[in-house]
Amino acid sequence: MNNLVQRIQAFFEEHAFGVCTRLGEKLGMATSSIRLTFIYASFLTFGSPVIIYLALAFIMNIRKHLRKRSTIWDY
Repeated sequence: MNNLVQRIQAFFEEHAFGVCTRLGEKLGMATSSIRLTFIYASFLTFGSPVIIYLALAFIMNIRKHLRKRSTIWDY
């Protein structure tokens, strides 16, 4: 059972957006405490932090693509 939980956790950490990890690195906090804060806040406020999470994921994804953007001079 514990192995299954670890596999599920590894899957989500690999394929998730990485918002909590990035916030943890920037703020110097543990990623697990940020994840728990998002989960608890989502239950207490009926899901509004999910909108914030998705907005942050979208912004991070756009910034990643802007950094990788090549120009005509790169070829």
